[in-house]
Amino acid sequence: MIIQKAERLQTISEYYFSTKLQQIRQMQIQGLEVINLGIGSPDLPPPPDVLQELQRSAQKPDAHGYQSYRGLPELSQAISRFYKNTFGVRLNPEAEILPLIGSKEGIFHISMAFLNPGDTVLVPNPGYPAYTAVSNMLQAQIEYYDLREETHWRIDFDQLLQKDLQRVKILWTNYLHMPTGTDANSEEFDKLIALAHKYRFLIVNDNPYSLILNDNPKSILETQGALEVALELNSLSKSHNMAGWRIGWLAGKQEYIDTVLQVKSNMDSGMFKALQKAAITALDAPLTWYQELNQVYEQRRKIAENLIQSLGCTFDNHQKGLFLWAKIPDNIQDVGDFCDRILNQYHLFITPGFIFGSQGNRYLRVSLCSPVEIFEKALSRILQKPVLS
Repeated sequence: MIIQKAERLQTISEYYFSTKLQQIRQMQIQGLEVINLGIGSPDLPPPPDVLQELQRSAQKPDAHGYQSYRGLPELSQAISRFYKNTFGVRLNPEAEILPLIGSKEGIFHISMAFLNPGDTVLVPNPGYPAYTAVSNMLQAQIEYYDLREETHWRIDFDQLLQKDLQRVKILWTNYLHMPTGTDANSEEFDKLIALAHKYRFLIVNDNPYSLILNDNPKSILETQGALEVALELNSLSKSHNMAGWRIGWLAGKQEYIDTVLQVKSNMDSGMFKALQKAAITALDAPLTWYQELNQVYEQRRKIAENLIQSLGCTFDNHQKGLFLWAKIPDNIQDVGDFCDRILNQYHLFITPGFIFGSQGNRYLRVSLCSPVEIFEKALSRILQKPVLS
């Protein structure tokens, strides 16, 4: 006898990377050396004093018990300082910040806190697949707003206004945008905030990439009137090389934070104290640390651009962030098939853009989370056998 799974799972499938990594593992078992340029998991360590603080704090007797659902007050204060220093945004650490066990947790908690079955959710296409998956699990009505290359991957407000915005409960946005690398734009934020006030919906901006290869980091909370209608997710995963640590936060109006806390307090038992102490150290990292990190990414990006061009793909060199988003050659019919051929012929895994939505069907994404030597090896494989068979 097999117990039937919940009906909500009929609307979602296993995460693409989960299944693809299984295939890569099987290739590796067969003795093939597969280069993975698909996953955005930073390969570099956080600042050295972060690791020292983790070790020091973990050795204290009081580190191992349950912690507050709101996190340590010192952590919220550090997040508040980070927002002031990075974005010029002043946040009340006691009321307008909620530490999270990773911002992906926050996507689920926010959706649980505000969505009823049938509520409309606006999701960017292309965009992070978790927005769609969580909305489906909660039986919300998903509508996509298309981001297109011809409009530089920015929101087409004429198209957006053709939708029934009266029915919208949440609009997800993500700047720096993943996967396209489009930067945040103050005018765009102004228009979004104005619409949210007019039609009474909540904007959630997902903002984990803003410090990577970007000289002008922005927060939606900089925008006048944003605090009334917007929340922002952020984390240490990308900006501080701490993806596996699962440290994120939500920032916004106290009433919204308290609503999300109603869900969170029933879902976890707080974050390990030593992680929080180390996170405080990370958030206070000097500007020079980010500059040195970005120098590394700049070197990788140059070789990644050569790799993309060797595959016949094109890209916008103004994009920012942790990835390189590129358009496949006109003679290629299917990006999924193209990426599978790259995997099979060059033993090189690159992410096909279709996993981010239908607007990604002619694109692929390369992660910069590998050493220069790995990019050089991948490029060498392509140059030695340049024609995909």
